[in-house]
Parts: sequence; structure tokens; C-alpha cells
Amino acid sequence: MADARAVPTMSAGPEPVASRRAWLGLAVLLLPVLLVSMDVSVLFLALPRLTVDLDPSAGQQLWILDIYGFLLAGLLITMGNLGDRIGRRTILLAGAAIFGIASVLAAFAPSAGLLIAARALMGIGGATLLPSSLALISSLFPDARTRATAIGIWTGFFAGGSVVGPIIGGVLLHHFWWGSVFLINIPVLLILFAFGPFVLPEHRAGVLGPLDLPSVALSIGGILPVVYSIKHAATTGIDAEAIAIGLIGVVSSIAFIRRQRQLEEPLLDLELFTKARFSVAVGSSSAGMMSLAGLSYLSSIYLQSVTGRDPLAAALLGIPMAIAVFVCSVGGSGAGHRFGARATFVFALSAAAVGNLLLLGVGVHGGLWAYLVGSTIAGVGYGLAFTLVSDVAVSSVPAERAGSAVGISETSFELGNAMGLALLGSLAALIFRSGGDYQDTLGETIQKAHGDTALIESARESFVYGMHAAVTAGAMVLVAMALSAWFALRARR
Repeated sequence: MADARAVPTMSAGPEPVASRRAWLGLAVLLLPVLLVSMDVSVLFLALPRLTVDLDPSAGQQLWILDIYGFLLAGLLITMGNLGDRIGRRTILLAGAAIFGIASVLAAFAPSAGLLIAARALMGIGGATLLPSSLALISSLFPDARTRATAIGIWTGFFAGGSVVGPIIGGVLLHHFWWGSVFLINIPVLLILFAFGPFVLPEHRAGVLGPLDLPSVALSIGGILPVVYSIKHAATTGIDAEAIAIGLIGVVSSIAFIRRQRQLEEPLLDLELFTKARFSVAVGSSSAGMMSLAGLSYLSSIYLQSVTGRDPLAAALLGIPMAIAVFVCSVGGSGAGHRFGARATFVFALSAAAVGNLLLLGVGVHGGLWAYLVGSTIAGVGYGLAFTLVSDVAVSSVPAERAGSAVGISETSFELGNAMGLALLGSLAALIFRSGGDYQDTLGETIQKAHGDTALIESARESFVYGMHAAVTAGAMVLVAMALSAWFALRARR
């Protein structure tokens, strides 16, 4: 295994015990992880105000939320491999610079189109940050037990960031305009630039050949069209555009997989999926993030537009879930080692499903307890599952290929998040619009109702019905994944 302190090429002989510098390095790595994860959900609470200022269409609203996650999903595998080759610290700092520039552009975007472009650039920068930061943990912590603890902390910040995002956003929106949710990234990135070059090791795998550019093109050409096709079909129905773009993605994906089988150093190591633990981990991260994205997005709208709370009050109600996610993420790796991957995955996914189903107790004029209890129980499940996913990804390959393996697992996280917003969000919107003569969103309906209390009440009830359907669908996905974990891991034993 590689020495955590070597620079261009790595040599044998790592220290068995993590040093103070290693823990300081972990602290620095947590900064970009928190930002990338937080920026997936930070716009949930800002969307109502952003809608008033920029007047985006319903399609543009979804793109503002989706484009960031879509580009993360499309580029993570490539960036993970690139970090293995040119240096993980190098690509981490380069990605942070791109992320910072894009954050400033997003904060002062004068139109919805420019905001979408800035969010896309943030997605490109974020794709370089996640795989490199988690892969560097294998260099900082050569001891397996200490590394598992570090991964738990890393995952706690990653999983917790998507929950903390709305809370931080609520505090900022209480005092500033919606662009402040992007500018908060700048001081955090400055800390990374100040300390990163000194406490983070440079890890470059000299045994790997150059990046296969056709594989890069096929990877992006496979993921993005498929995701766009599903999103388009979910919002406007299945039409010729959805079918054509979806077929392009499928053909590119097939060509990508065939090429990987022919390469000595593939961009995607298909043999990883022959391991039951790795396959279950990827499926669990996708299912978990899909349901979490739907729950977070819809509940933030519910707390503001249905119950009438301001962004700060709505954000504070998410604190119990944030605490549950973080605490259980830190202890997730330990639970996996003690009780086994099978039992931990099944328990975690089942707990998340129960938490989602408890939100069926939420209503227009009551049921806040159902949200608090349900989201907290779901947070326990998400925290345990996501940490075990990261642990499995890092431990599945040698240190020189950690970036590529992490890229695969993080792709499943981001793809699940984007699919949750696209599919579960669109399902809730479809049921909402079918309930009456409403605008595309609940916020628009209330804004243009001109004080018509009967219309507003009816629209709020219709939104709650849509939210119930979406969280139920998310719970069913979690249950299906829990059953898959139960049978797949038992069969391989």
C-alpha cells in the first residue's frame, strides 16, 4: 500500500498509526465534501424566492435543481480515474477553484439561464472534489480500522451535507438574498487553499497508463442522455424526444461497457460488480439518495408553502434528521464490521423506508409530529447505509485504483439524487396538477390566487396528496433494495 506522505509516485511502508497530520488532513478534506453535498439541497428553501426574482419556467426550475447533480453523476467516474493518474491533491485543488468561480457566478446570476449555466459549472468542479477527497483517505490512513473511522466521519459530512444544506440556507435567507447560499462557499474554499497543499499528500499512481478518452466520451454520452430522457418523460410524458435521447444513452452505455471489457486498464472496472457487497452498496446508495432527495425537496416546500413557515423556521425543523444522519454515519462502518454488511444494509434501508412512510401522517393542518419522527428515523437508516457504501468502495480495490472505485460509488449517489428530484418530484407535481386548475407549482398557485382562500386550501391539499404518493414510492424502492441485499448477500455467503 502507498505511503501517505509520498508525492509523485508512491512507495511501500506506510505508517500503521494515523498521525496528527493525517487527522488535520481529514479535517481539510471535509470542507469540499460538505460544500458539494450541501449544494445539492441548498436551493430547496431558496427556490420560492428565486422564483420571484428570476421568474423561471417550471422546466427551468427543475434544471436549476437537476443540472448540478446530473453533471456530477456524468463526470465522477472520469474525474476519479483522472485523479489516480495526475494526482489526487492536484485535481482536488483545481476542482475547488472551478467550484469557487462558479459559486460567484451563480450568486449574481441575472437570469434563470445563466444560473443554470453556473450550476452546471459547479457540477463539473464538484465532480473533481468528491472522488479525490475520499480516495485520499486511503493514503492518509493506511490502517484499516482507523480508515473505517475516517470514512465514517467523511460520510457523515457527505450525507449530512444534503440535510444541513436547507438549514444553512434557511439561516442565510432569513438575513440575505438567495444568492448568499452560493457565496458561503467562498470562505470555506479559501481555507482549503490555505491548508490543503501542506497537509494533504499527493497520490499519483505511476503504474496506470493514460486515460482512455473514447471511454470518457462514451461514459458521459451514456449517463447524461439516459438521465435527461427519464427526466423529460417524467415531466412531459413519453414522446419522440424522450425515446430518441434515451436510445442514444443506451447505445453509448452498451458501447462503453463493451470497450471496458477490451481494455487492460478500463475506466470502469466491471469485475467490481461481480462482488455482491459492491453491487449491493451501489444499489443501496442509489435507492437511498433517490428517496432522500424526494423527501428533502418535498418536505421543504411543504413546511414553507403549506404550513406557512419562513425559511429559517422550516430549516430548524430539519435539525433532528441532520443529527441522526451525522451520528449514524460516524458509527456506520463499525456497525457493518460488527453485524455484517447484510444485516446492516437490510436494517438501514428498512429504517429509511419506515421513516418515509411515517410522513403519510402529515396533513395540511396537522401532523408535524409525523414529519419530525419520520425524518429522524429515516436519517438513522440513511446514515448507516451511506457510510457502509463508502467503506465498501474504498476497501474493494488497491490504493492506486481507489479514485476510480470511489467514482463509481459517488456516481450512484449523485445519480440517485438526480433521479429522486426528477422522478419523485415529477410524480408529486403530476398528482398536484391533476387535483384542480392550478399553476405548475404550489408557490405559483398561491402567489397568483390573489387571496382566494378556497383555491389556496385546495391547492395545499393536492400538494400533500402528491407528497404522500412520492414518499410512498421512495419507501417502496428502499424496501425492494433491502430485499435484494438480504437475498444477494446470503446467496454469496
